[in-house]
Amino acid sequence: MDNNENNFSEDEMNIKETVDESINEKVSTESNELSEIDLENQVIKEAGELIEKIDNKKNENNDESVSKNKTHNVKSKKKKLYKTLYAIAMIALISVFIGCATYLIVYFWQAKKIDKQVDQLKDMIVEEDDTEFEIAEEETIVDDNGKKIEYTFVDGVKVQRKFAKIFRDNNDFIGWISISGTKIDYPVMQTKEDEEFYLHSDFEKKYNGNGTLFLDADDDVSIPDDNLIIYGHNMKNGNMFHDILNYESEDYYKEHKYIQFDTIYGDGKYEVIAAFRTEIYDKNYTGFKYYSFISAGSEEEFDTFVSECKKLTPYNIEETAQFGDKLITLSTCAYHAEEGRFVVVAKKIE
Repeated sequence: MDNNENNFSEDEMNIKETVDESINEKVSTESNELSEIDLENQVIKEAGELIEKIDNKKNENNDESVSKNKTHNVKSKKKKLYKTLYAIAMIALISVFIGCATYLIVYFWQAKKIDKQVDQLKDMIVEEDDTEFEIAEEETIVDDNGKKIEYTFVDGVKVQRKFAKIFRDNNDFIGWISISGTKIDYPVMQTKEDEEFYLHSDFEKKYNGNGTLFLDADDDVSIPDDNLIIYGHNMKNGNMFHDILNYESEDYYKEHKYIQFDTIYGDGKYEVIAAFRTEIYDKNYTGFKYYSFISAGSEEEFDTFVSECKKLTPYNIEETAQFGDKLITLSTCAYHAEEGRFVVVAKKIE
């Protein structure tokens, strides 16, 4: 076998042998009948057919090889794409997990910090018989209910002696609110220059998502106004004003009728007269806006406010308020509307 034959595949060799046998046969049988020129032409024709068959076979093999390569390349690209997408998905999931875990850790850490801070502030409330806390300038009066109230001066402001330590630490402090049988037992702050400062700040004025309860900037506890509006978050951990949403139940209302709000100027006990869902409206809205009522310009305005609050309450509360009564309104977020709110309104009884 010569070197050229080494370049043929097995199929090509079979074709070649077949053609060679055919040519030899023709040569042997027809050599006597064909002229030398005819025989030569015949051999050339047979050789041409052999070359054509070999070329066709090579092309078939090449096409098959190209097709296989293309299929392999497509599969390889898909596999790489799937791997890339899987890696991206895993990175995204891990990032979400880390983000959620971090959020929850911070969320509960901030809640725990608020609870600890509030406990410390409670310990700072001065008891009547606390002789260790002495301030040079003090004053005692008897209020309209015959209760003796001790006052002292802190930074030039006359405040209840029991709140002197707290007020001395932060002059934004204006009172303490509590509702028996609930988690609501917190200081209340007020910043007239920046009403929502304590929306995300703790008593120490540091950032905290729980915030601190705060009084409407237009209110004045020293007078006081006809309606004191206190705002607070509806925290899922139960902090701040989360518990007031329970007033949607009549049974809950009956068990928690009273709110205690003692300011730096005097104490106050309030009885609930309304509890309802509403929302914050745009400035062009002309309907009832609970948050717009601070001081009544007339008896009619006062009566309208009370009437609207009672209409929105999902059950009947017999107790009501008359012009001249002092009110307190607690407001927190609710999620029945984009700017939903839940509100509890109470009147001062002591």
